[in-house]
Amino acid sequence: MTVTRDEPDTVRSTPRPSGAWRPGDPVGQRRFVAVGDVPLERGGVVPEVVVAYETWGTLDADGGNAVLVEHALTGDSHVVGPAGPGHPSPGWWEGLVGPGRPLDTDRWFVVAANVLGGCQGTTGPASPTRDGRPWGGRFPFVTVRDQVQVEARLADALGIRRWAGVVGGSMGGMRAVEWAVTHPERVARLMVLASTAAATADQIAWAQPQLLAIREDPDFRGGDYYDAVRGPEAGLGIARRIAHVTYRSGEELDERFGRAAQGGEQPLGAGGRYAVESYLDHHAGKLARRFDANAYVVLTEAMSSHDVGRDRGGVPAALARVTATTTVLGVDSDRLYPVRLSEELAAGVPGARLATISSRHGHDGFLVEVDQVGAHLRALLDEPPATAQRSV
Repeated sequence: MTVTRDEPDTVRSTPRPSGAWRPGDPVGQRRFVAVGDVPLERGGVVPEVVVAYETWGTLDADGGNAVLVEHALTGDSHVVGPAGPGHPSPGWWEGLVGPGRPLDTDRWFVVAANVLGGCQGTTGPASPTRDGRPWGGRFPFVTVRDQVQVEARLADALGIRRWAGVVGGSMGGMRAVEWAVTHPERVARLMVLASTAAATADQIAWAQPQLLAIREDPDFRGGDYYDAVRGPEAGLGIARRIAHVTYRSGEELDERFGRAAQGGEQPLGAGGRYAVESYLDHHAGKLARRFDANAYVVLTEAMSSHDVGRDRGGVPAALARVTATTTVLGVDSDRLYPVRLSEELAAGVPGARLATISSRHGHDGFLVEVDQVGAHLRALLDEPPATAQRSV
């Protein structure tokens, strides 16, 4: 039987070689649902999966006003809200959820869940197994399709038969598309931001050195570092530096930092840093305090595997299954998920509307340009829901 439960706000005193949330940590705003054993697309099963999620607003009696918000690679269920016990960072999409906001909680019941393989409460590498030890390097390969299967079970547990909307950017956009292709009858409206129907060779290529940086860190220990004094912080930090450069535009970095030195440091042969290097160091350290290296590996590999056309006759055939009223948003300065990918996605989804967000911030523009995103989101949610009458 599926059980929804809250867990006690007690604090662990064991070493922290990882930023993963683990049982005994403060719960914060999370709730938890056990969704059972989950069979995987590649074979095998993840037993006794638990999903951590947060909600805002009130679910209608018929469950028809629910909107699912899908987080990106290093996000989690904490879409909005302050940092505090259980939440090392404030919400990652502040300004979108709440009374009178684009996701108006006087109208919509908003749900966000930490993804399968993540590190903030949903079953992932840091979670305990039946033998009492964390999964660590034993955690299996999961795909975006597997992650959506888990989210579908969460929806069932919450009494949501059909989402009024599914919204996601980047890795969250991958899950949003997969939702609309796998379960077209369960998605009335769809918004995909700065994402793609299938990972490109360029995206996979950028992922590879990030994975190698983590795995080659001596403190990685094959993924079994949770009981050690220190984890692969250096490797995770390098991975974050590589990724963060792809998330921002070259023009923005030049405008913000140019060739300036960091503070009183001297980068000309004296071991000092340029300001842009200090910026990357900051983001590397910040991620290590709130994330887990194993989860980074698992989720990055899931992103590289993303292909809605796999075993469905190709991407065009898969996208033709979508019945949701759809908006696809690209970011004009995005060099990792260029606008052409949004154009291809919109062209494949019947009746989809394509729009472009103007931003100097690159891929991260979908997170930064809240006013632009919010305007498109309001417009989509004000449209009549799809009827799901097309053949799937």
